[in-house]
Amino acid sequence: MKQLRTGYTTGACAAAGVRAALACYRGEKPDIVSLRALDGTMLRIPVVSVVRCPGGGVCAEVVKDAGDDPDITNGVSVFTTVELRPEPGIVFRAGEGIGTVTKPGLAVPPGEPAINPGPRKLIQRVVDEDLGGISAGVIITIAIPAGVELAKKTLNPILGIEGGISIIGTTGVVRPMSEEGFKNSLLPQIDVARAAGCETLIFVPGKIGERIGCSWGLPREAMVQTSNFIGFMLEGAADRGVRQVLLFGHPGKLAKVAAGVFHTHNRIADARLETFAAYGAAAGLAQEQVQRVLAANTTEDAIAILSEAGLRDTVCRTIAGRASARAEQYLFGRMKVGAVLVSLRGELLGMDEKAEEIGRSFSWRIPANGERAD
Repeated sequence: MKQLRTGYTTGACAAAGVRAALACYRGEKPDIVSLRALDGTMLRIPVVSVVRCPGGGVCAEVVKDAGDDPDITNGVSVFTTVELRPEPGIVFRAGEGIGTVTKPGLAVPPGEPAINPGPRKLIQRVVDEDLGGISAGVIITIAIPAGVELAKKTLNPILGIEGGISIIGTTGVVRPMSEEGFKNSLLPQIDVARAAGCETLIFVPGKIGERIGCSWGLPREAMVQTSNFIGFMLEGAADRGVRQVLLFGHPGKLAKVAAGVFHTHNRIADARLETFAAYGAAAGLAQEQVQRVLAANTTEDAIAILSEAGLRDTVCRTIAGRASARAEQYLFGRMKVGAVLVSLRGELLGMDEKAEEIGRSFSWRIPANGERAD
């Protein structure tokens, strides 16, 4: 098995830029700098350029190398400008492409540049080491011009981080992304929603569910994207004191939850067609039609067969109820859960009584039959 190559974070790039810029103040222009990551790993990071700025300060450019991790910031240039100031301490500023935090609930308070605690600590250590004994402070401005567009591919807009991406990393080392790491990256959505006062959350698998939910009048600030990790996110919500959750999404995902599958990636488990076939048969679907459901290519094809038999609404309502019940069992009753199945067009396919109750509390507007959600 191939050994995956590690890399370094945007935070480590910024710290390396700080080290290179401070070296320039001493009359040096290093091509490579060394620094110790927060987990003790020694990093040697190339420096593309170090230049003095016309308005004062020194700017260093470092290119992000994520190793074999599929990181969207791999290969981007991180520009770090360092200005000395008479007052002690570090002032962080957001340059082009770095977001600003606008909502409470994250590790950095509103109004601050989206530079996470790990990178701040790493940069602080570099400053302490390189300016040891000097009482002067520094102003550090980090910019990633590509971050303006890259932020659109992240959860930052949902988390209330505006204007660009975040400078992230817990240690400074990028290890090829584990599933656990990706799951943990989803949890801050819950923290932001809770900080906004939301006691009821709306779990959607992704952006399509979010768009449809908003078209129904559901509040965006209460929405949390779960990806395939519905069980993990349910536990995260319960651990954070959430009172109730509305599962809102495509039946392809929620049918799996109804079957007791809480990691919904199709390589982990794919019980969609079997679930529709079983509940269809229980509702009176003819054997020939059950076979057609089992042989269907997509969930939409299976639902079309149920529609032909006049059983679509009955079966989808039952599956919604089972998804809610299985979710509550999964949590050992720690939280109330309702479920709503919607088509890709935004049409209601089925929901249970708990979902109806939760939806009414949001004053949602359910599209009429045949009406498409915008």
